[in-house]
Amino acid sequence: MNPTSEPTLAHEKPTVSVFGRRRRRRRAVRLGWAVAGLAALALVAAACGGGSSGGGLYGGGSTASSGPAMGAVVGLRGSSLGRILVDGQGRTLYLFEADKAGKSNCQGTCTSAWPPYLSSGTPRAGTGVAGALLGTSTRSDGDGTQVTYHGHPLYYYAGDGEAGDTAGQGLDQFGARWFVLAANGNKIDTP
Repeated sequence: MNPTSEPTLAHEKPTVSVFGRRRRRRRAVRLGWAVAGLAALALVAAACGGGSSGGGLYGGGSTASSGPAMGAVVGLRGSSLGRILVDGQGRTLYLFEADKAGKSNCQGTCTSAWPPYLSSGTPRAGTGVAGALLGTSTRSDGDGTQVTYHGHPLYYYAGDGEAGDTAGQGLDQFGARWFVLAANGNKIDTP
């Protein structure tokens, strides 16, 4: 006879003592916490976006936090500001007026708002883009090789919600203004 069971008649189901119910309840609570912990770990892993398929606007390995894109692509896309430079997924690219001689002056917390467009290979020109204007610059913060166009290091804006957004246009942040670029590599200076 099970010490946690009370005596029963042959036609009755055995009942579990208070101690048996407590034990099952504790096991269920521990199991619930274990499942919750695994779910939390899965969410954290998904938010980190490791790998090349990443999530979010800047997933796919094109930011400092998720690693460089292989042979980053720079192309053109029509917008309310005219035809502007974008990455291979149509996400808007910007220049920072504080950058000098092709070197980035956006470091530290600046890169949280303005992630650099990185490449682990030679950048490629998309339709309408002059390949001769493409280049790279090694970042002084050790984050990798940043794509440049007409000598301007290129960035994303974290406030852009989806491909084609231009919410960063003309913003004055981190000591200078930010602008989208035209096909010739010059800033588009319109609001």
